Amino acid sequence: MDTHEVNRLRAGLALFVENAFASVPRKDQRRWGECYLRGLMLDGRRKSIQPMAERLPDGNMQALQQFVSQSPWEWTPVRRRIAERLVQVVKPEVWVVDDVSFPKCGKASVGVARQYCGAVGKRANCQVAVSVHAATDTASCPLEWQLYLPREWTDRPDRCRRAGVPHEVVHQEKWRLALGLLDTLAQWQLKAPVVVADAGYGVSTPLRIGLQERGLSYVLALQGKEVAHPEDAEPHRPAYGGLGPPPLARYRTPPRAVRALAAEVGAEQFTEVTWRQGTKGAMTSRFTVLTVRPAGKQSLAAAQEAGGGRNRWDGVLPTQTLLVEWPHGQDAPTDYWISNLPAATPAADLVRWAKMRWRIEHDYRELKHGLGLDHFEGRTWRGWHHHVTLVTAAQAFLTLRRLDPKAEAPARASTRPSTHSKTC
Repeated sequence: MDTHEVNRLRAGLALFVENAFASVPRKDQRRWGECYLRGLMLDGRRKSIQPMAERLPDGNMQALQQFVSQSPWEWTPVRRRIAERLVQVVKPEVWVVDDVSFPKCGKASVGVARQYCGAVGKRANCQVAVSVHAATDTASCPLEWQLYLPREWTDRPDRCRRAGVPHEVVHQEKWRLALGLLDTLAQWQLKAPVVVADAGYGVSTPLRIGLQERGLSYVLALQGKEVAHPEDAEPHRPAYGGLGPPPLARYRTPPRAVRALAAEVGAEQFTEVTWRQGTKGAMTSRFTVLTVRPAGKQSLAAAQEAGGGRNRWDGVLPTQTLLVEWPHGQDAPTDYWISNLPAATPAADLVRWAKMRWRIEHDYRELKHGLGLDHFEGRTWRGWHHHVTLVTAAQAFLTLRRLDPKAEAPARASTRPSTHSKTC
């Protein structure tokens, strides 16, 4: 947005900051928070502190640097107030679990390591954060974030100390971070309607078990190579001679890839479903819903544990619902989702929820290219979390304005990619 439009929104922005940053104790801190948000929304290639301070008429680089990198204000209460308000307004149909990467130069920025970087599609030097977003087909917003720390950081306490990482923070896999974020949102009295995620999370049996244990419904993407038994497969229990523990029941046939099970159904069993209107018309494809028994070592161990151990488990793997897409013109099914919702759930609902993950790409375009999510040049744990919280606040403010029928909707922050792809 240009200076004129940002100035037009200042009164509304001041009220938003007063509410969202009510937990920030000092008036001057809230003032610099409002200033930082204006800097994020203003047009400009870079949204790091120095260029923002130069563009703002009341900008002060030293004061903004202090506010973001050194000031000890707590970001969690700010995120909670934003999440509570946005959930009420957006009324999400799904919560989307995802992760986002930030290409970086050097090794000093907290969490930076050579790892898979979705922003460039390969392994690269970057930071990675896990996030949870509330989404419908018409709006979405991030609710909570957590920076991922590779083992090369957590195995080096001195390195973590220099970056200000709290001593209680340890390495956790991304699926564990996702469950932790969902637990935090539950503590805020926010309830996930349906959790969706890409195959990077869907293939994780521990994640699916964790969601089930929390009473959360999910529709998670798979790759198609995961193995399962058909619903009607029954295990065979070998004869027991009376010595030692009874033998485990075994399936007579090995599990098969879900893509093979889906292909056997036949194209005639797939029906057309339209899930939303796209820019070129209705988005339609062919789908079917199957019931399968996910196999593999993790699924077997989970089933045994759920059954009370080796001696009580009956050997029958629990069923799951499998949603399969077979687009017109394709020789075989192409996409798969696993769900703990009943197979009787209308296919149109399963498809809509599974496909709703696309919406957060709008978030990322606005957050990264428009609001400078990946432009932060600080190196500390506190600075990173402060910046991400402020970017979330800026996007939340714009989302609330766009959804307010009484407000003149602001223009979107420019989503033109920066010419600088890495932050050093």
